[in-house]
Amino acid sequence: MNPEEVLLSARNLSVRFGGVLAVNNVSFDVRRGEVFTLIGPNGAGKTTVFNLISRIYTPTTGSIDYAAPNGGGMLRLTEQAPHQIARLGIARTFQNIELFEHATVLQNLLIGRHTHRRTGLWSEIFFTGKTRAAEIEAREKVERVIDLLDLQHHRESMVAGLPYGVRKVVELARALCTEPKLLLLDEPSSGLNVEETEDMAFWIADIKEELGITVLMVEHDMSLVSKVSDRVLAMSMGAELASGTPAEVQRDPGVIEAYLGSMDDVSNLRRESRKEVA
Repeated sequence: MNPEEVLLSARNLSVRFGGVLAVNNVSFDVRRGEVFTLIGPNGAGKTTVFNLISRIYTPTTGSIDYAAPNGGGMLRLTEQAPHQIARLGIARTFQNIELFEHATVLQNLLIGRHTHRRTGLWSEIFFTGKTRAAEIEAREKVERVIDLLDLQHHRESMVAGLPYGVRKVVELARALCTEPKLLLLDEPSSGLNVEETEDMAFWIADIKEELGITVLMVEHDMSLVSKVSDRVLAMSMGAELASGTPAEVQRDPGVIEAYLGSMDDVSNLRRESRKEVA
């Protein structure tokens, strides 16, 4: 792989919580312009990897390197403070939606612009021309995201009164308002119905193709994984199982066993299914 293609590189990541080894010697590269997905059963360590990248956790061993936004080569992400991550062009959504429920959709999205703030306190108090121009720019950027994700009808709605599926989209929209280079999606289809999941697949494809944003995703819905992912890394009990295209990973015996039990169990399930059909 050409080093210039790599946006994020994790090497020999391990993290231990007391006696529990949550991530065990995991390595992977995320290429620019792809959708790279981590899959695995509950407790596999996928979200822990996200928390390492976000700097919520610090790895016990290993490193994460990230291509600096200014073209200055690879930056050691594990040496950065948590509050610096968004400014480096990394945005994230969460399994459990983290929005300001007593604010409107528009207000939540404008919060996503805070990393691009270029005005000082006195400029904002007196609402100078510089502050006014920055406010107009922020509004324009937010409106583009609202149009992309079809949130026009919810612009002035309070988040607390929105359906769960719409709130998931609002959280995605807020992440996009930071103008990330790398977008971390933690189970974007969790809690969504079939139609909402199809919409999510459509938007992820647009985010990659139209906005040129690289996506690193954790997901359980294999239909969504197959539709949008370029490459997949399967994990189990904190360790790597297999990597490759979605089709290659789903055929891997180790992945099948992690999801469904031993290969003997899988064979028995197939035999029982044939009996029921007969």
